Amino acid sequence: MSVMSHDFVPSNDVELEQCLADPMWRVCSGQLYVIMTKDDAMADGTSVMPFRPNRAQRRLIKRLWFRTLILKARQLGFTTLIAIMWLDHALFNPNQRCGIIAHEREAAESIFRDKVKFAYDNLPAALRAVMPLKKDSATELLFAHNNSSVRVATSMRGGTIHRLHISEFGKICAKYPQKAREVLTGSLPAVPKDGIAIIESTAEGQGGAYHEMATKAEERSQIDRPLTIREWRFNFEPWWKNEDYHMDPAGVIITAKEHEYFDTVEAACRTTLSLRQRAWYIATRDSDFAGDPEKMWQEYPSTSKEAFQQSTEGKYYTIQLATARRSGRITTVPHVSHVPVNTFWDIGNRDGTGIWTHQHVAPAHRFLNYIEDHGMPFDHYVKELEALGYLWGTHYLPHDADHKRQLANVVAAPIDLLRQLRPTWRFEIVPRVAEVTHGINLMRTKFSQAWFDESGCALGLQRLANYGKERDERLAVWKPTPKHDENSEGADAIRQWAQGWEEHAVTAGTRPTRKRRSGMAS
Repeated sequence: MSVMSHDFVPSNDVELEQCLADPMWRVCSGQLYVIMTKDDAMADGTSVMPFRPNRAQRRLIKRLWFRTLILKARQLGFTTLIAIMWLDHALFNPNQRCGIIAHEREAAESIFRDKVKFAYDNLPAALRAVMPLKKDSATELLFAHNNSSVRVATSMRGGTIHRLHISEFGKICAKYPQKAREVLTGSLPAVPKDGIAIIESTAEGQGGAYHEMATKAEERSQIDRPLTIREWRFNFEPWWKNEDYHMDPAGVIITAKEHEYFDTVEAACRTTLSLRQRAWYIATRDSDFAGDPEKMWQEYPSTSKEAFQQSTEGKYYTIQLATARRSGRITTVPHVSHVPVNTFWDIGNRDGTGIWTHQHVAPAHRFLNYIEDHGMPFDHYVKELEALGYLWGTHYLPHDADHKRQLANVVAAPIDLLRQLRPTWRFEIVPRVAEVTHGINLMRTKFSQAWFDESGCALGLQRLANYGKERDERLAVWKPTPKHDENSEGADAIRQWAQGWEEHAVTAGTRPTRKRRSGMAS
C-alpha cells in the first residue's frame, strides 16, 4: 500500500508498519506526536493536541535544505516543528545525535521539557515499549534500542551532530557574542556535510553573525544557480502570512500614514493586507510594544529588510551621519604616510574594547579604521594596531583608564599595562565630562569636521548609526540617557576625540619598524 495522504489513519498492523516507514506521515499525521498549546479556556492555560504542521511549518518542510536559515515573525512554531523532527529522526534512525541550542538556560530547559520530552512521553504506549530510554536527564534523551539521542543546551562542542537547530541565534549574537562565536567555530562545524543545520530567529538589530549570515543567504537566493550542500537556503516568514494574525478592526484607529505603510508593503510583497490584518498589526504594536515601530519590525517584520531596520527615532547621530554622506565625507580616505595617526579608545568594564584611528590633515579629521573585539587582552589590540604600519601620534584613553581593575589574572590600571607593552607610545587620559550627554553634544558639534573611510570604519559607522537613547517602555518615551548596548564601545571611543584631542608634535621612536620585503628595495 502507498500512503497517499498524511491524514491517512491505519486500520491494521500492515498499514501501520507502512505508515511508520514514511517520515512525513510520522511527523505530519497527528497519529504519533502531541504538543502543548496555549489555551486561555483551560485552567492551566494550556491544552494538549495532536501535532499537525501549520502552513508556515509545512512551507519550511518543503524548503528544508542541508543548511537552512530562517528569518521570521514571532510564534510561528518552528522550534516545535524541529523538536518533533529531531525526536522522530532519533527514534527511527540508529546512532544519530540531534541537538537544539537555545539562547538561554531557561529556554533550553523549556524546549526540552515541553517539546522534546513531552512528545516522547505521549507517544503511543506500544511505540515507547519498543523504543525505551537508556538515559533520561534534564537535557538529553538517549534511546536504548538504537543508541540515538536528542539533546537541548545553550552550547554544543565536540563529536558529530547529525541534526542541529540553533534557536533565536539573533538573540545569542546580540546578548552573548562569545557564545555566538562558539556556535560558529564549534557547533556548526560538527554537523557533517550530509547532516542538517537549521538557524532560526527573529531579528535582533543590525550587526552580528546572524545579520551577516541572513544578508548573505538572502543575496545568494537571488542568484540563479543551485545551492551547494554547504550554502545556506534563505527562508523568510513575515507576519502577514500567518492566518491567525487578524482581528476585528472596530475600535482600532489606523491613520492615513499607517495605511500608506501597509499599501507600500502590499506593493513590495505583491500581497493584499485586509483591514482585519492591518488592525491586528496596529493593535499589537501599540499594546505589546508601546507603539515602538522598531520593536514591531524586529518581532513581526513585513519584509526581510525591515526585520533589521533601525528606527532613527531616539538615535544621536542620524542627522550628522546623513549630512556626512550627502557631503561626501564617508568615502575612501587614504592614509597619509608622513602624518601621525592617533587612536581613541573605549575600554569596557566588562570585555568590550573599541578603537578609532585618526589623522589630522588640516582642516579635516580623517578616521581610517575602527577596531572592536570582546574578551581579548591588551596585547591583542596592540598587535592589531601595529599591523596597520602607521606612524603613531597619541593614544587617547577614557577617563577611567588609570583606575585599577581586575584584568585577566592581575589587578591593574589599563594605562599601566599598555605602557608596559609599548613604552615608546604616548598615552593620554581624556578628562571625564560631567554628563555623558555633554560629550555627545560635543561630538555632534565636531561631526562636520570628520571624514570616514567607508571600508575601514564600516563597523564603527554602524555603531554610530545605532547608538541611541534608553527607552522607558512603560511610559513609551525616550529617556535623556544613552542605552548601553553593543553600540556603546564605538560611540564612547570616538567621543574621546571630541572631548580630548590636541595637536602634538611627533616624538622619536613612534614609527613602527618595517620588515624588508624580498626582491624589493627598502
